Amino acid sequence: MDTRKIIDEGRINTLLKKESVLNKSETLDIINKAKDCHGLNVEEASILLNIQDDEILQELYETSKYIKNKIYGNRIVIFAPLYTSNECTNNCLYCGFRVANRDLHRKTLNSEEIIQEAKAIEEQGHKRILLVCGEDSKVTDINHIVDAVDTIYKNADIRRINVNSAPMSVKEFKKLKDIGIGTYQIFQETYHRETYKKMHPTGSKSDYDYRLTAIDRAYEAGIDDYGIGVLFGLYDYKFDVLATLIHAEYLDEKYGVGPHTISIPRLRPAFNSGLDKVPYELSDQDLKKIVAVYRLAVPYTGIILSTRESAQLRDELLSLGVSQISVGSKTSPGGYEEDDKEAKQFETSDERDMNEMIEVVCNQGHMPSFCTACYRNNRTGEAFMELAKGTDIHEFCQPNAILTLKEYLIENASEDLKKEGEKLIKKEIEKIEDEKMKLVVEERLERIVNGERDLYI
Repeated sequence: MDTRKIIDEGRINTLLKKESVLNKSETLDIINKAKDCHGLNVEEASILLNIQDDEILQELYETSKYIKNKIYGNRIVIFAPLYTSNECTNNCLYCGFRVANRDLHRKTLNSEEIIQEAKAIEEQGHKRILLVCGEDSKVTDINHIVDAVDTIYKNADIRRINVNSAPMSVKEFKKLKDIGIGTYQIFQETYHRETYKKMHPTGSKSDYDYRLTAIDRAYEAGIDDYGIGVLFGLYDYKFDVLATLIHAEYLDEKYGVGPHTISIPRLRPAFNSGLDKVPYELSDQDLKKIVAVYRLAVPYTGIILSTRESAQLRDELLSLGVSQISVGSKTSPGGYEEDDKEAKQFETSDERDMNEMIEVVCNQGHMPSFCTACYRNNRTGEAFMELAKGTDIHEFCQPNAILTLKEYLIENASEDLKKEGEKLIKKEIEKIEDEKMKLVVEERLERIVNGERDLYI
């Protein structure tokens, strides 16, 4: 496979070098076009990235919010990462796990420790996690990942495990598929080849092309639910946004399945990082624009926001098109039991606990969701895309968000949050247009009150 044809840097650079900017009317036409929820092409997205006019920016943000609600409703999916190891043979300059960091407290969790971490996450109220580990073929190979997933499923009430890991062979991906993961997630970090080479000087991760084609091998192995993204701050964000969209377009055209999620992490300080500063700073305003452009260009995808960002900015981004957030995150192996600052991958910023975050989500009029139903009902790949692209997926998202929030309120919420949550549930039930579905939800809510758990549509 000629990977240079997948990410055509010449095409991207040509778009970025265009000095002319469309007039206000033409730019608004592109924004209005996006409201049909069919997406935008890369050229149109590049124009939106150049918006400077405050009035047009507000229209962009309002349209992003409209599209998100049209497809997914007002629900915000909640998850947490679980790090099983920080041992790594790569030397990624921006990462605390890099092999050259001799002062990092290295640790790989055993089965009992993995169970303890999973249960600590579960106690917060989480039902879905993202499994993460460093890249060391002798320690964190496919067997380590599969064993960890299997251990968690068998010993904790975690209902969906997504995996963020190094690229694999088709044979290895098949093992990942067989163990029953949700989404496979991999970040290119930056699509700019020269910058990628500079940031990954040694280790297996230095192979740009093997990483870029990981999703192709995952799909061949039967994994049809995947997430992509870049680490903003390594290179020009406009280049990497357009490259991400080109990658998404390539995968959607080849397999009929675009990315289930796109993540928007921004470079954060890391213990003994190899970088003295962020190579390409981007402002909060830039990140807001990124969220909105992704939402308009690939409306079907979930946009993931981590605790890297400040509480204030995260609260703002909830209303601009983000659909998934991590809460209460720890970025070191064993971090939920003992938060070792010298074992972390990077520093987090939003340290609010689950109750605080759920209260914020509810107060903004969003619906917190702990739903894990889609992959257990085979709504993945083409089946999911058909629903999401047809703006029908919210018909499942809304009822399942109601049911999972009810569980959380009973099991984990403070008394004040219970009151607010019950008001929100009542309000959301009234929004269900299908009377039969409304009756089903009400019946299952009663069953949850009576002690049943894990009910979903």
